[in-house]
Amino acid sequence: MSLFVTLGRTAALALLLGTGPAQAAIAATDAQRQAAVEVAESLRYGHYADVSLDDDWSQKAFERYLDLLDGQRAYLLKRDVDAFQDLSTTLDDAILDGELARPYALYQRYQERAEARLEWLLDRLDDGLDFRFDGNQRMALDREDVAWPQRESALDELWTKRLENAALTLSISDQSPEEIEDTLRQRYENQLTRLHQTNAEDVFGLVMAAVTGSIDPHSEYLSPRQSESFDIQMKLSLEGIGALLQADGEYVKVASLVPGGPAEKAGALKPADRIVGVGQEDEEMVNVVGMRRLDDVVDMIRGPKGSVVRLDIVPAQAVDTTRSKVIEITRDTVKLEDQAAHSEVIEVDRDDGVHRLGVIDVPTFYVDFDAWQAGEPDYRSTTRDVAKEIESLKAQHVEGIVLDLRDNGGGALQEANSMIGLFIDRGPTVQVRDAQGRISLYGDTDSGTLYDGPLAVLVNRLSASASEIFAGAIQDYGRGLVVGSDTFGKGTVQTLDELSHGQLKLTRAKFYRISGESTQHRGVTPDILFPSLVDPETIGESSLDNALAWDRVRQVQYRRYGQPERYLETLRERHRRRADDHPDFRYLEREAKLADRLREQHTSVSLNREQRQREAEAQEAEQLALENQRREALGLTPLEDWADARDEDTEEAQPIDRAQVVESAEILLDYARLDHGLRLADYDD
Repeated sequence: MSLFVTLGRTAALALLLGTGPAQAAIAATDAQRQAAVEVAESLRYGHYADVSLDDDWSQKAFERYLDLLDGQRAYLLKRDVDAFQDLSTTLDDAILDGELARPYALYQRYQERAEARLEWLLDRLDDGLDFRFDGNQRMALDREDVAWPQRESALDELWTKRLENAALTLSISDQSPEEIEDTLRQRYENQLTRLHQTNAEDVFGLVMAAVTGSIDPHSEYLSPRQSESFDIQMKLSLEGIGALLQADGEYVKVASLVPGGPAEKAGALKPADRIVGVGQEDEEMVNVVGMRRLDDVVDMIRGPKGSVVRLDIVPAQAVDTTRSKVIEITRDTVKLEDQAAHSEVIEVDRDDGVHRLGVIDVPTFYVDFDAWQAGEPDYRSTTRDVAKEIESLKAQHVEGIVLDLRDNGGGALQEANSMIGLFIDRGPTVQVRDAQGRISLYGDTDSGTLYDGPLAVLVNRLSASASEIFAGAIQDYGRGLVVGSDTFGKGTVQTLDELSHGQLKLTRAKFYRISGESTQHRGVTPDILFPSLVDPETIGESSLDNALAWDRVRQVQYRRYGQPERYLETLRERHRRRADDHPDFRYLEREAKLADRLREQHTSVSLNREQRQREAEAQEAEQLALENQRREALGLTPLEDWADARDEDTEEAQPIDRAQVVESAEILLDYARLDHGLRLADYDD
């Protein structure tokens, strides 16, 4: 008979906290100790920033380690943290020397507390839940800034609220009391099982995440298992849903979607959505909130082509994180063809007739490296595909071209440089500064331009890296307008270095525009701004801990092709008049303001069933009213429920995307006509 059955969970709790026989400790292996030394040396001598692994750094890394272990202050007590305060000044020595006993011991303390807490929850379930959901208590949604609890009773109170909240959420979803207890028991037993399966590699990954993440968000240790997954992703042969996931406290958040991937095509999953459960085909949903290893969630979502995965998600715009919805995505492979640039012609009606503007959608900066290296003359690349689309649009006599880089997270830097060359006649495109301060200048070396007509670049918060280089260069050259919302702000360069155990993704350089300004942190600010529903507090470089700062270097010499700034006041005023009259733009601006207000207000949830439903219904009623105002103005059928706004598999489901493209074409037409008029005036003079 097992110890837990013999003594019961309460007695077992005491054993886990150290008052009885100790659980076998997890210890670092020789390979991990050696890898820690190699990571420390790489950070000191290879990182772009001037990294000093000293007492000040130890304090910062120690606090980050605690945040990774228990960011919501839900398991560890103040005395637990105090017992490991020595790490606030010695963590640097531990990493430099590969002596990992103390960091591992801190993890062991966390695991003991977490296992004991899960046993406590299971005991409560065994006793039967008696929540009435008629009190006046509320539960805070974010505890990362609260002090460490002094007593176990404080955590008992917190977890009683958490348990009541979990039960209330299931009750609102129409589960019976028996179903609620069964669901929660399975959830906590699964979490306990996963904790028991923790091994030395898992702990090492957490320690290294604290080490690298204390310096910048893109330097990262990859275990041998993670390295294998990374290689698969780089080859685009991974069979899954095509989504990049990241840990967000106890949640798994969608960081971005792969252009042309199953999730992006399905339209049901969005960046900043949180995944709270994963189910296979018709199997039972597995709750993944609090799952320690992101790899485990990725493995659950990954699967063979053609199979279906079910995701329980909290939409990014949901103000109540307990109101989730289940979506289905059919797994598939991401093909190069799905990411290829493509174009269309938009017709804009004006008093003097119909005007034709071209739009080229560029989902990513890609190149078929294998074909290119093999010397094949017809290899696929972004620049080549965009060039074909330009020729097609020119043959259709468009009056200007909009390049749509929204959601383009970057890709091959060489393609960003060569694509700029389609619109300028030779010149620099980007500066790259390394850790020694040396600056390398990259640019277009081919003479001539493929297209020298009116140009606009449409961007959003998910336009990153190479997209920002392209948009910044077009803006600096005065070659065209940049419209949309502020971009992501990733202006750093990483390399992948082999270690004796695993790999290290290390930030080694920084991008700068030819004007000297960094794209880091601030991104590219459009000439004409569109409102955005993406919360910059959750998506973007500025939302990441320890992101490197914005700065600038010396400007390089380059020629200006135009002066769009001369027309910006007029262009903005015309855009504003159209936006004020356009249902989609009115909706977008009002919804963005409403979302900001609701996020500020929604810092806790009621544990009273009626109050909880009233608050959620009031918030969703506001969102639904805005959506239906837009739909009625467009002659569309009003919705009965706010949740239906993301369920429609029609053009109506994503109207804002289309409205932004059309408005970009309108702005470009205004610009083309103003610039043409000025050129004629200059010619007459």
